[in-house]
Amino acid sequence: MVRNIAIGTGRRKTATARVFLREGSGKIVVNGKDVKDYFCTPSQVNLVNQPLLVTSNGNKFDILINVCGGGLNGQAAACLHGISRALTQVDPNCHTALKANGYLTRDSRMVERKKYGQRGARRRFQFSKR
Repeated sequence: MVRNIAIGTGRRKTATARVFLREGSGKIVVNGKDVKDYFCTPSQVNLVNQPLLVTSNGNKFDILINVCGGGLNGQAAACLHGISRALTQVDPNCHTALKANGYLTRDSRMVERKKYGQRGARRRFQFSKR
């Protein structure tokens, strides 16, 4: 039986990631797939690995992530947020490094809602003078 050391929840836009930290060798599994198989671009994979590189915990933990909602970029940022929160539970000393890089702050920017009588949130229908 593998025990979870820490649990962190990360959010970005409409994506939510539940992160489970376990003792291990540095393997990251996202929704049952390897992190490189789940995320398409190397920049998304690097984004997920950032908190581990900053705190030099790359090969100490196995990370299991369940992520849902949003697109892949939002999901990658949600994973980053969740991993950062879980790492602070395990080792409070790495809080300063994560906070300095802005990984513990939830990015609260959301998509603005579409308004009635318009084509989008701010985009108007084409104006006709005649």
